[in-house]
Amino acid sequence: MLVSILHRATGDALALLGAPILVWWLYSISAGPEAYAFFVDIMTTIPGFIVMIGMTFALFEHTYSGLRHFVLDAGAGYELQTNKLWSAVVPVLALLSTAGLWAFISSKLIG
Repeated sequence: MLVSILHRATGDALALLGAPILVWWLYSISAGPEAYAFFVDIMTTIPGFIVMIGMTFALFEHTYSGLRHFVLDAGAGYELQTNKLWSAVVPVLALLSTAGLWAFISSKLIG
C-alpha cells in the first residue's frame, strides 16, 4: 500500500512542482545570462537544494515503482514473497539512487 501511495504522490509532485521548475529552467536558459543567474541563485539556496533533492527522489521512486507496475502488468511478480520484496526494495533503491546522484553532484560542486 505504501508503494502505491508513494507512486501517486511522487507522480503528483513531479507534475505539479517538477514541471514548472523544468519550464522555469528552460525559460531562464533562453532568456539570457541574467535570467539563468537568477534561477541558479534561487535553486542553490538551502530551500532550493531541498526541493531539487526531493524532486530527484520523486523521479527515482516514481520510475522504479512504474517499472515494478510494468512487471506486474506483464503477469510476473504476483507471488506474495516476491511482491513484498519488491515493495520494500523500491523506496530503498530510490533513496540510494538519490543519495548517490547527489553525492556525485556535490563532489563536482565542491571539487
